[in-house]
Amino acid sequence: MHVLPYLVAAYVFLTGCYGLATSRDLIHAIGCLAVCQSATYVLLLAVGYRDGGTAPVFSDIRPGSRPLVDPVVQALTLTDIVVGATVTALLLALVLQIAKRHGTVDPDELKELRG
Repeated sequence: MHVLPYLVAAYVFLTGCYGLATSRDLIHAIGCLAVCQSATYVLLLAVGYRDGGTAPVFSDIRPGSRPLVDPVVQALTLTDIVVGATVTALLLALVLQIAKRHGTVDPDELKELRG
């Protein structure tokens, strides 16, 4: 089992978390959150990878003769991409409304939003 995809996923996730923690702009924070989300794509694809695996179509392959790639992991990755794009679009729309109403996207200057 190869460790490199898991290390890449951890690096991308930690890079996104660092950017999220040091962000002084709401749009930058949303971008860093999208980077954190992309680490899950790498992780899911690393879990579903099989060395020498083929697609699970049994028309010309005798069952059990070759390793197969799990299609559920690929479907979960596609679902994760769609959900991530939807959440990013929703957050960008909220930041646009904040910028229209308050004139800034700096979280320190948004005093009206504090409880």
